[in-house]
This record gives sequence, C-alpha cells and structure tokens, in this order.
Amino acid sequence: MKTLILGGAGFIGLHLTRRLLAEGCSVTIVDDFSRGRNDPELASVDAEVLHADLTDPSCYQDIPHGWDQVYMLAAVVGVRNVDKDPARAIRINSLALLNTLDWMRPGERLFFASTSEVYAGGVSAGIVPVPTPETVPLTVEDITAPRFAYGTSKMLGEAAVTHTARAKGLPYVIGRFHNVYGPRMGAAHVIPEVALRALRREDPFTVFGADQTRAFCHVDDAVDAVHRLMTNEAAGGRIVHIGNDTEETNIGDLIKLILDITGHNPELEYRPAPAHSVARRCPDLTLLRSLTGYAPIVSLDEGVRRTVDWYARHG
Repeated sequence: MKTLILGGAGFIGLHLTRRLLAEGCSVTIVDDFSRGRNDPELASVDAEVLHADLTDPSCYQDIPHGWDQVYMLAAVVGVRNVDKDPARAIRINSLALLNTLDWMRPGERLFFASTSEVYAGGVSAGIVPVPTPETVPLTVEDITAPRFAYGTSKMLGEAAVTHTARAKGLPYVIGRFHNVYGPRMGAAHVIPEVALRALRREDPFTVFGADQTRAFCHVDDAVDAVHRLMTNEAAGGRIVHIGNDTEETNIGDLIKLILDITGHNPELEYRPAPAHSVARRCPDLTLLRSLTGYAPIVSLDEGVRRTVDWYARHG
C-alpha cells in the first residue's frame, strides 16, 4: 500500500510512519522541517522524505499521485506556539489543507487530523456533555482570543474536507485527537513541559490548573486508532473522536506522578489554569469502538514513564 504523510516529520507523523512501515506499507513523508533538520529518529526510518512548504501551491508539482492513503497531519500545534503567533497558525493550517484538497485526485483516501478544541467552547459554556460525542455543536468561546486560532483553523478544515471530498469523490476520515502525548512531541504541551521542569529540578514548582481533568492518550494508541479507521470502509465519511476515555486524571495528580517518576520532591505553588482552558476534557469513544473495535492499551502510568524517560535522554 502506498501512503503519503503530510507533516510526517512531526510528533504523530513519525509514530504513524513507523506503524505503517511495520504493516508493510510504502511510506513517503512530506514536511517543511520547521522543527529542524537534524533528526536522527527521522533518518532511522525507511521512508522517502520530501521537503516542501505546503502553503505554496507550486510545491505540489513535485509530489506524485497514485496514493492509496494520504494523511494530512501538517499544522502549527501547541497552545504556546499558537498564542505566540495566531495569524501564522491560521494561515499555515488553512492554506496547507486547502492546497492539499485542490491537489488530491478522486479515489485517494484522506485522513485529516482535527482536534477536540473545535468544541472546547461548548464545554466551557456548559452546553456540551463530557464525555463528549462527535454530534455536539462546534463552538468558539471568544473568536478574538489567540488560543482559539488553532481550533478555528480546524473547524474550517473539517468543513473543507467534508464538502470538497463530496465534490471531488475523495474518500476520507476526520479524526479528532484528544490530548495525545508521548516521546518527541516538543515542549509546548503539559506532559513534556512538566517533565522537563522536573528533570531540571525546578523548586518551587508551579502547578497550573491542578483541579482540571483530562483523559490523556498515548501516541501508540492514537496511531492504532488512525490505522484502524483508515483500513475500515465503514469509517469513510465519518468524523471520529480519538483518545483514551478509560483513565481521566486531574492535572495535580498528573504532576505528582511525573515528580514521583523523576524522583523530584519540590515545594508546590498552585496557580490558576491558563485563560480559556477547559475545566474537563474526555471523549466519548462509542463510535470509534463500534467502527473498529479499538481499545487503548497503554496505561497513563506506563505511557508517562516512557515519555519522561525519552525526555530524560533527549531533553
């Protein structure tokens, strides 16, 4: 099977590459290498790697067709990255997808990576249940807040995929990722950020939003869900939540777990959660389970230990 991963040098992209190669697929990665080019882990995989700026329509002239599967993972992610330059997040996330949709040909099956942020405003407003199914309305709490630039770009992406795919005859799946974590995800997310601070022996140790709860999903489980969806015809044309609903935890307990793993016992200083951060997030995975039989395997304790160990070696 010939597979193309746009944004394949990123966090989920490289883990997905390894999974598809293990399944016997031929994999080509396209990336702009905004994370940097000196990447031994990327160099270690047996995949063709192309350099391209997907916001430039002309770059697609150098990308061949004939793919069985195309995975659109390229995006600006991470709250800090988006807050720093929300206009950049909207521009890159939107143009890269729209150009890809223009380039794709009928029959090439597309996976588009969306996010739980598309309905976060509804959770904060109390009009969306938690655990949350795919059928809830998408809501932006404050369109002027930089944080929502990412979620807004993904709302546009979901609409663009749905309507363009119908017009062009593109089979597709939209997967909404929920708090996926693991090795190689950068430092702009809670688990690696806390792990790196603990490894640096920060003391006192600031804890933000200790009472907020999340259902974290290890990247190996997320990639398994993506693979199951893309090899299941019944998932075609569906929007499906991807995550782990079996182990909700509050941020305070998560931080204590990371401190225990790193052997760090600092004085804790508690602060409010960042503005516009939802108090609770957990997906309803009924649809994913019914379509694919998916069940998360990696426990939070095991997944966090693997992640902390990776950052201890690479941080």
